[in-house]
Amino acid sequence: MKKTIRMITGATALLLSTSALAAPSDVMALQDKALQDDIAYDIVEGLTTEIGPRQAGTDAEARARDWAVAKLKTLGFSNIRNEPYMMPTWIRGKETASVVSPFPQKLAVTALGNSASTGEKGLTAEVVYFPTLADLMAAADGSLKGKIAFVSHAMKATQDGSSYGAFGPARFVGPNIAAKKGAAAIVIRSAGTDHHRNPHTGNTNFEKGVTPIPAGALSIPDAENLERMVKRGQPVQLNLVLTPQNIGQQESGNVIAELPGSDPSLGMIVIACHLDSWDLGTGAIDDASGCGIITAAAKHVMAAGQPKRTIRLLWAGAEEVGLWGGNAYGEARKGDKHALAMESDFGADRVWRVDFNLPETAKPLADQIAGALQPLGIGRGQQPASGGADVQAIIRNNNLAVIDLQQDGTRYFDLHHTPDDTLDKIDPEQLRQNVAAWATVLSIVGNSDADLTMPAKE
Repeated sequence: MKKTIRMITGATALLLSTSALAAPSDVMALQDKALQDDIAYDIVEGLTTEIGPRQAGTDAEARARDWAVAKLKTLGFSNIRNEPYMMPTWIRGKETASVVSPFPQKLAVTALGNSASTGEKGLTAEVVYFPTLADLMAAADGSLKGKIAFVSHAMKATQDGSSYGAFGPARFVGPNIAAKKGAAAIVIRSAGTDHHRNPHTGNTNFEKGVTPIPAGALSIPDAENLERMVKRGQPVQLNLVLTPQNIGQQESGNVIAELPGSDPSLGMIVIACHLDSWDLGTGAIDDASGCGIITAAAKHVMAAGQPKRTIRLLWAGAEEVGLWGGNAYGEARKGDKHALAMESDFGADRVWRVDFNLPETAKPLADQIAGALQPLGIGRGQQPASGGADVQAIIRNNNLAVIDLQQDGTRYFDLHHTPDDTLDKIDPEQLRQNVAAWATVLSIVGNSDADLTMPAKE
């Protein structure tokens, strides 16, 4: 028999609203069934085994859409379809880095999405070290001409993932800044928290009018080694070979399915994950697990009987390379009657906090949800929910209410965008706790006729 998670810590109890309401017995029964769930793991296992890496715009992502449609049909959802769109597509090539002098040795490197190519022969140049992105920003214009910029940072593991927001810009905008300063190329310390020799990929973007330069991420041990070399005071020459290509407009798409509600006038709940992944690993935590969680939760609600509200599943495409799927959904579906948006895209470790952004009139609904989540060890946060990347456009376009089930991100950035993002990193027990939390929320909101209309924005 699988172990059932039932725990309340002292800290959790303090975070919960004092007005939290006990959950009805049918919700608790649903929660108990979800804690025995195998559907979510089956989805993660299937995607990572039968498809593997699912980079946006590639044949692998197209096969993943076909796989998703078939799986959602098997699970009994309705109105299943693929909604295609076109997007520019970047693919990886060769990637090597070697210190030429004064301490010759190889470094583990991967190209960042949208990196330019060095050409097959590569680029050899002197490294200019910047301990932080702010130091790079302070460099004089033109001072990096013919040089390779090397940017570090101090990202640490945090439960809420906030360190990524603080230090991720080394990847998000560092290459663009280096290009504007005249650099021939850039390497960064990977935006991650592990000390494995696995570099972390991820997207970077160049402003209109800025010519892209070769941009790579070093594994954290290699970045630290390169820092030590620089600090010895001798010029460091680095050879970098990155040969990615932009292959033009390719098709991607969103896979959509529904659990129809009995009262369309109430507005639907849209729940999202993203189907694409980076190409280094098999995309287990990012984001096959999210697709498994939301789908399993909706399936448990389906098994309990038709809800009042329609629950729409959005398996978004092309999230990693620029939110193409979420933006396409937000534009194409802004006329649909939505009430609430939620997303799972932060791995598969346990949910520890729930955040709300609901109208004041829905406070009793929030209290009921907080009370029902309490037995799962989930506390009530004080920050307004903001939703995930793939629902940002529809939230913005339709001014939607949002609920966030915040996952423990302590180890997420050890694995994020690396070859280590594989099935064995999924903890089935924590995955089931996610499903139970999601099923709880979907059941309560799905069967509530509370008015979720948000006040007009000022």
